[in-house]
Amino acid sequence: MIAMIVARPSRAFVIAAVATLASVAGGLAGYWIGHSAFETLGRPVLEFYGKDAYFAEFQARYNDWGAWAVLIAGVTPFPYKVITILSCVTALALPVFIMASLVARALRFFIVAALLWKFGAPIRDFIEARLGLVFSVFMALLLGGFVVVRYL
Repeated sequence: MIAMIVARPSRAFVIAAVATLASVAGGLAGYWIGHSAFETLGRPVLEFYGKDAYFAEFQARYNDWGAWAVLIAGVTPFPYKVITILSCVTALALPVFIMASLVARALRFFIVAALLWKFGAPIRDFIEARLGLVFSVFMALLLGGFVVVRYL
């Protein structure tokens, strides 16, 4: 995406929109993989290690925070693919998954597009080297703020 925007800055936001929609479509494919592969691959592994009883507890906790998990994975360097599969395996509601994915991926891609549109190629090194860290720190501060507000 970066190379395409550097080559055609006037198309930055169209490229970001296409990247967002394609990424969410890929996320839906991952969600489907979770649906189709868990019973044949995942559950036997859990049973083999004796962890199937813990899965229901994990599933409940994940679904309480699932939208945040999708949002965090969608904007940080954490592999979004892992969360897409896990979201279906834990039965996170599909509309919640889609909305969190749209918000997260749009945020990530449109911020990159806006930076490249505004500053051009010179910002490329910052994006490639540090933007993942900036997103991660921002998400940690945001979640930390919610935790502080909730428990005070």
